[in-house]
Amino acid sequence: MEVDHSSHPVVLLEMDEMISTDALLDVGDGSVDLHGRSVKRAHTGRWKASLFIIGVEIAERLAYAGILSNLVTYLTDVMHESTAAAAKNVNVWSGVASMLPFVGAFVADSYLGRYWTITLSSIIYLMGLILVTLSASLRSLNGIGVFFFSIYLVALGQGGHKPCLEAFGADQFEEDDPVEKKHKSSFFNYWYCGICIGTLIGVTVLSYIQDDVGWGLGFGIPAVTMSIALFIFLCGTRFYRHKLPSGSALTRIIHVFVATFHKWNVSTSHQEKRKVAAATEREVLKFGSRRQYLLTDQFRFLDKATVEDELDRECKATRNWRLCTVQEVQEVKAVLGLSPIWMSCLIFGVVFAQSSTFFTKQGATMDRKIGHFEIPAASFQCFISLSIILLLPIYDRIFVPIARNLTGNERGITFLQRIGTGMLISILSMIVAALTEIKRIKVAKDNGLVDKPNATIPLSIFQLLPQYMLFGIADVFTMVGMQEYFYDQMPDTMKTLGIAVYLSVLGVGSFLSSIIILVTEKLSCRSNGSCWFVDNLNKAHLDYFYWLLASLSAINFCIYIFLANCYKYKNAQNNISYQEESCRARTILAS
Repeated sequence: MEVDHSSHPVVLLEMDEMISTDALLDVGDGSVDLHGRSVKRAHTGRWKASLFIIGVEIAERLAYAGILSNLVTYLTDVMHESTAAAAKNVNVWSGVASMLPFVGAFVADSYLGRYWTITLSSIIYLMGLILVTLSASLRSLNGIGVFFFSIYLVALGQGGHKPCLEAFGADQFEEDDPVEKKHKSSFFNYWYCGICIGTLIGVTVLSYIQDDVGWGLGFGIPAVTMSIALFIFLCGTRFYRHKLPSGSALTRIIHVFVATFHKWNVSTSHQEKRKVAAATEREVLKFGSRRQYLLTDQFRFLDKATVEDELDRECKATRNWRLCTVQEVQEVKAVLGLSPIWMSCLIFGVVFAQSSTFFTKQGATMDRKIGHFEIPAASFQCFISLSIILLLPIYDRIFVPIARNLTGNERGITFLQRIGTGMLISILSMIVAALTEIKRIKVAKDNGLVDKPNATIPLSIFQLLPQYMLFGIADVFTMVGMQEYFYDQMPDTMKTLGIAVYLSVLGVGSFLSSIIILVTEKLSCRSNGSCWFVDNLNKAHLDYFYWLLASLSAINFCIYIFLANCYKYKNAQNNISYQEESCRARTILAS
């Protein structure tokens, strides 16, 4: 005899409550604690863990900004380098610092895991900052060789710290839980807000101390701050969710290309691929990753690596370099699919590099006094951070809900739409910077100050405010958009690498900026001696350089629109588990 459950709502409610309670016990995405044990959803992760991580990032960014924001001034005033040489050295250092995250990501994803990579890199980071402080304080260590060694040690520590900490913060939110997934999107916004709070303090307080008190104290405070960051990180250990290392992503990528090379002449008929696909779908994904990629038609030549032949069947080796699973191939396709968007973001990285170099040198020539107080030129970068701090909560709490209702997208607008909006605003920032520089040079000529590089031009430094604020607005869209995009679209086993790829945009952008400066300097100096870059900025032509960047950005923006329209977002499905079914049932009943 069947029981009509519709007449027993209390029974149904109790059954659902039991299922929901069970689903809440363990996190279902394979997360573990530091000792490899399963973790409880109610006691770990989410905001209780991510707030520790955001706090660490605030402290770390303060330390990093204390080095980067005024580095060009230290190199010109203390190390007596030329403006062009100092700008190139800063760009190269910044570029290396932004490329080293690939090393940190490889170590974290392959061997140590994110937690231990963060801890180890924090110690290296702290050692570099202590050495920078000693170099600036002690005459015996005050050499350019010691100083550059110490700042590159800082770059090495930052290379492990930066990608792992952000990916580790995003790991605290379960992708397959609908509530936590929304919180993960908000995490990236507040993460970047935390970056800006730390940067804001660094470029204001520390720049003032370095200019008016002393470089030893100005570099010593970042060292103390970094030690505090390490302490905060360790304090949150019991709340963290960990993802186990998944093996070398580089090895898996190389494996696919080697197998493809061996099978170059092999046919990829539907029947042959279906055999491999069927076998692959029966596999249990390793290390807690539950999402499997659906088959795609992109880069179809890589599908050859999945076709099994007689040599493969006879192979007894642990790793058959002639054969890959469908999922391994699809993961490599996903990584390759990101490369066009990555390349189209590089010009934004070039533009981004100007705020800590030529913008600062511009401001140093202008009237910086408010009453009897003189504003450090480097501290004007704080307006970028202020703009971001003010706008990100508005974006997250007002813009996203409105856009979500209009577009139906849970993030309001897509990743690529967000990135493209920031690119457009960055073009405007370069146009405004060029117009402001034209005005600055005109005032210098009108007051007979062209041949007086150390004289203060009677033009307020607040004339630079629009270009700094436009930079901030552009960052709200492009910088945060890139973080989300590269983290989300990377395979589950390469999330740290995704953050490293985002950071490399800034690194390669800094290298490209150095190359563009070098080339334009040589070309411009050959044409009637009117060099664009000379130590006397009143005789230089930074406005020409800004117009050049605006033009390159406009061309790049058109290319980006085409590539964004062609891009296909990652298409993955979950391995269905009891917990997922429970979560899904709970969501349906709640609605």
